[in-house]
Amino acid sequence: LSVTEPRARSAPPAPPSVHCRQGSLTTRHRRPRTALCVLQVDVQLRILSYLSPRDLCRLGSTGCYWRAAVRDPLLWRRLLRRDLPAWASVDWRSLPEAQLLAPLPAPGAAHCDYMAAYKKSCPQSRRSLKSNRPRYGPVASFLQSLVTQAEPRFAMFGPGLEELDDSLVQKMMTCPEILLVAGLPQRRIHGIGSGVSFQFNNNQKFNILTLYSTTSVERRRARTEQAVIVNKMFYQDSTTAGSQQAGHYSVIAQVKKVCEVVDGFIYVANAEAHKKHDREEELAHILAMTDPALGPRNRPLLVLSCISHAGVERIPCVYMAHHLKLNLLHQPWMVQDTVAATLDGLLTGLEWLLEEVDCKNAL
Repeated sequence: LSVTEPRARSAPPAPPSVHCRQGSLTTRHRRPRTALCVLQVDVQLRILSYLSPRDLCRLGSTGCYWRAAVRDPLLWRRLLRRDLPAWASVDWRSLPEAQLLAPLPAPGAAHCDYMAAYKKSCPQSRRSLKSNRPRYGPVASFLQSLVTQAEPRFAMFGPGLEELDDSLVQKMMTCPEILLVAGLPQRRIHGIGSGVSFQFNNNQKFNILTLYSTTSVERRRARTEQAVIVNKMFYQDSTTAGSQQAGHYSVIAQVKKVCEVVDGFIYVANAEAHKKHDREEELAHILAMTDPALGPRNRPLLVLSCISHAGVERIPCVYMAHHLKLNLLHQPWMVQDTVAATLDGLLTGLEWLLEEVDCKNAL
């Protein structure tokens, strides 16, 4: 599905013209002779809101009146708010502005281009744009065969690794039909991290350095006693102690060495709606890990918006991106809905991450 602006066709013989409501129908348009013409404009737009974007574009191609009707901004606002919870991913290019997602329309909502925001944000349009990119597979494969290149490395961290009932890492290690393990865990980092090599699409290998906030013994104790886990990966300088603002954290020396050598980052966010979340602190941790002082500032960030298992109410990925304020970051990022118990969405996110690294290395 690619949402495109409908093209006008020749209108039927001149029916009576009418004035329409504020929005796209602000000029004089000839009302077509159909069963809908006896209804008020607000009722017509209500009916149109139940159509798919593809059907709306087809309707808009039938005449000037319906071309103007299907471009009504408040109609597309309704469609945007209706469909975005079902979108499984959003990235730094397609995130709609926060004001477009407000529960109540802003005073100037009638002048916002919700149709353009929908077209930019929906996954179908992004896949269409991606498929139109030029491909140089054979040439790239030949050139890569001439260059010895280490497998990409990614640092994976975040509360979704520890707070969920199902372990994402354990599932990744035990599902060869989805993700094949290509190397045993190695290089433990003071009990809070280890590196595992995986194989993607049976050919491309990459390494994930999994970083936990504390040791496995301390995590089990905290889960049993329902205690708060103290994150040992980050610390605050004495000059900013007690500050609750994002961006004042630093990483410990061992984690700093990891950040200096990886090609990108995977942040596992807890997307379960019934749990409490401190997104300001999470943003502070992301900023500390992706600090430009620790490496290139254009290294991509994949956010896995993760729930334990299917059926758990989740926070839509578009809202997750705004809650984490990812628009403040300077590198490419993507939020991908993921289920820990089944690994749904994981491969899509990893594919994006590997493509971003390949594009960065090709520049």
